[in-house]
Amino acid sequence: MTEAEVISQMRTHLEGQFPKSCSSCGRRFATLREYLRTTSHVGSAMPYDADMGNWQPSNPVGTAAYANCPCGNTLALTSAGMPLFQLWTLLAWARNETRARRQTPQELLNYLREKICQQVLEPVTQEDP
Repeated sequence: MTEAEVISQMRTHLEGQFPKSCSSCGRRFATLREYLRTTSHVGSAMPYDADMGNWQPSNPVGTAAYANCPCGNTLALTSAGMPLFQLWTLLAWARNETRARRQTPQELLNYLREKICQQVLEPVTQEDP
């Protein structure tokens, strides 16, 4: 599996979590792009299973990335709902990459989060007719 494939799978999963609403103020985020443009990251992304060294969890805790809504409420994007086999495949890739890059799982997940943010927030270009 390549880094680009990992990013694509993660992005597809995250985009599937929208529309999303803030439970505090009711603000509705129609897309991942709108969410990323409107919220601000809170701390590091959390790869809970990987941080515990559980690379093939049967009952995953999962991963989470937290952000603040403009109202101040903390929101989360998670790996909840991801098929177990897909999660295991991504975790196997992450295990190899953390060793090869000499990074912690958290450092790797933060790197992937930034790559996804860059992709999603790239300016949309219109093709000329």
